[in-house]
Amino acid sequence: PDKLGPDASTRISEDSLSRAMIIPVRCFTCGKVVGNKWETFVNYIANAGYSEGEALTELGLHRYCCRRMVLTHVDLIDKLLNYNALERRQGELGDGRR
Repeated sequence: PDKLGPDASTRISEDSLSRAMIIPVRCFTCGKVVGNKWETFVNYIANAGYSEGEALTELGLHRYCCRRMVLTHVDLIDKLLNYNALERRQGELGDGRR
């Protein structure tokens, strides 16, 4: 008796998608948590006028392996959201019923 419906867990609001990001949670080399630092890093660069090095130091990322994780991250979530596999599958099936 799920009141939200059978596919409620797969529904994602557009607002939550716009804030989503795909950044590794931990540094691949040393294992330090870096995933929670991305938004702050972007804000430091865009709004506070920090250089990349200053922002990384301010975030506590002193090892070059962790700095690499943040510096080389490319935020592709907006581009990936353009490809909705469910809509594509329904288009292939005609009206979406089988």
